[in-house]
Amino acid sequence: MKWNYSPAYHDRSLVILETALGQVPAYRSWRAFDPGSDYPVDVRYAAMPALTKKDIREHLPQGFIPGDRDMKAGLESGEISLVKTSGSIDVSVTNIWNQKWWDASERASWKLNSHASRLATGNHPEAILANSLNVGFLSDEADLPMEKRRLSRFLYLNEKSNPVTWSTALMDRMIAELKDFQPVVLEANPSLLARLCRYVFANKKAVFQPGIIVFTYEYPTNLHYRQIRRVFTSPLASSYGTTETGYVFMQCEAGKFHQNSEFCHVDFQPLKPEHGGPLLGRILVTTFNNPWYYMIRFDVGDLARIDESGKCSCGRDAGIILSAVEGRAANATFTVAGRLVTPRELDNVLIKLENIDEFRLDQVKADVYELHLVSSRSDKHHLNEEATTLLKKLYGRSAKISIVYEAAISPEPSGKYCVSKPPFTVDMEKYLDKTELN
Repeated sequence: MKWNYSPAYHDRSLVILETALGQVPAYRSWRAFDPGSDYPVDVRYAAMPALTKKDIREHLPQGFIPGDRDMKAGLESGEISLVKTSGSIDVSVTNIWNQKWWDASERASWKLNSHASRLATGNHPEAILANSLNVGFLSDEADLPMEKRRLSRFLYLNEKSNPVTWSTALMDRMIAELKDFQPVVLEANPSLLARLCRYVFANKKAVFQPGIIVFTYEYPTNLHYRQIRRVFTSPLASSYGTTETGYVFMQCEAGKFHQNSEFCHVDFQPLKPEHGGPLLGRILVTTFNNPWYYMIRFDVGDLARIDESGKCSCGRDAGIILSAVEGRAANATFTVAGRLVTPRELDNVLIKLENIDEFRLDQVKADVYELHLVSSRSDKHHLNEEATTLLKKLYGRSAKISIVYEAAISPEPSGKYCVSKPPFTVDMEKYLDKTELN
């Protein structure tokens, strides 16, 4: 599919690639892959390998900085710092953090949603409901007063690493602080906001309605949306990006995801048809405008679905348009016959179950699946039958299904919730359609 890009986009893509190959140590060996300046820039990008977290670990700290920049001076001046990611794929890595670039990337993404564009000024009050392992202030031992969770225009509502430990007093505090702080934007882990919403709904409490709620950090499930929509009437939008790449896609008011093409180049690599291609595939991201940290075709670890029409009713037409982000490749599961199932495909099946609070599917073996459920339903026998029927239809009639009931489901060590787990490490290279790689 041909996407609409400005000449400036192609110019930036070319400059970034040639600077990386010519001046950035980590890409020195990549020069052998380059077909040369006589070829179109997209062809040259397609010839390059995918950058992984393993590559980052091997070449940091200096390996991704152009030779004309002094990392020590950048650190001493405060222009950059070193930050550690939470490690939701592979393991945690240390990255170079450029706050000025990050803020500019975020501002550019706001233009892709009419509500965010109207409301987000850059000095607006913003509340953040996220796992403190990912952002904010961590304090599992004691509750922090509000002034200890303030930073500039931001209020961090949660200081705990595991929301399962939230007390009713802590959730009441969150509700009260939303009312007092009155954020224009509420940025949230969808799983954490859904947990708070279950409490609000069950206890018939009133809650302040921000101008927009932006989901970050996790894949938002249909179940999250259902639970949040019972409480909040605010516009909802999902923002997609990573620590390494900044803001890559933003969901518009019509529900589709638009590329933040001012700040990144995106390569889409479709999966084989038997695994959902050509519309389903992985995305590789190259960053623009960050002079301190050159990310070229970084594998962000997620699967995405190209919008088949290539258009959106919001009127925005620059860059790639996605109909959905389908979840982490590392969390894909597989049918008995070996077909890849994305977290979103599983999610679209399990939303048919009524009155469940949380779920996680663990694929134990090729034909063995454990569905972990949190539910207050009294008719567990019927719920077992419903869930088993749905999963057998998805994974195969010979699938061995067991249902495990939990009081609550804790997040992963990364601080993020997991929808599904495969029985082995997923090597996405095996599922890519090599004949269609752009």
